[in-house]
Amino acid sequence: MTDAASTRRKAVELQQASVIFGIGDKAVTALSPTNLTLDKGDFVALVGPSGCGKSTILRLVTSLITPSSGAVLVGGRDAAIRHLRMGMAFQNPTMLPWLTIEQNVMMPLKIVKPFKQSYRQDRKGAFRDRVHALLGQVGLGDFSGHFPWQLSGGMLQRANLCRALVHDPDLLLLDEPFGALDQFTREELWQTLQELYLDRKPTVLLVTHDLREAGFLAQRICVMSARPGRIISDEVVPLAQPRAIETIYTPEFVEKTQNLRALIAQVRA
Repeated sequence: MTDAASTRRKAVELQQASVIFGIGDKAVTALSPTNLTLDKGDFVALVGPSGCGKSTILRLVTSLITPSSGAVLVGGRDAAIRHLRMGMAFQNPTMLPWLTIEQNVMMPLKIVKPFKQSYRQDRKGAFRDRVHALLGQVGLGDFSGHFPWQLSGGMLQRANLCRALVHDPDLLLLDEPFGALDQFTREELWQTLQELYLDRKPTVLLVTHDLREAGFLAQRICVMSARPGRIISDEVVPLAQPRAIETIYTPEFVEKTQNLRALIAQVRA
């Protein structure tokens, strides 16, 4: 593959990127010089102890912060240019309570190019059909007219995923999206997210503390050290997709998560 072709395939690239907050004696290194590459369509999970810089990497990719040294490229360009469309989902769905689920999910189509140019024309036609199709795919087809306060936490997170994907993002960023849910609901949503990913194939960067979540969803798992954070392991998950939820109870999967847990315990110490 030529260098030019390789560059086109790279969705996200951290090149010796570091982050230091504060100056002088109060300076805190949140992220040591770090390299990370996600090719187009990759699904990568970041795991590690609290405060290791996982969310800092997400903030670099979204250009909410800039690297203190090194570079962050998104779609082959500086992250600040925002060359790729992004979708984001966090632990708190943050739905607007005065809007229906349909209206909340449609919000990116109102503000993101190129959709916003035709929003007034399409919001009651093509865009509504797009939203309803996505809600139907995650089992919320009958709840488009409900308000957020009328839905359970798991249903809200399904709607949150729809909102993150409705504008066909090239890059999907997930920060502990299922952390506040019970285990049974989390496992249901892992399967929902897997279906959405395999159907649409965005590039996904997932931050999670749940090692089973990382192993079930991701193609690669990157383990980060305690602060100052850095990636100390980047391993492929040797499981074909799609994966059945029963996979997480197999001896091979349990051994994999135990090895990850042992490595994280080591870097915490």
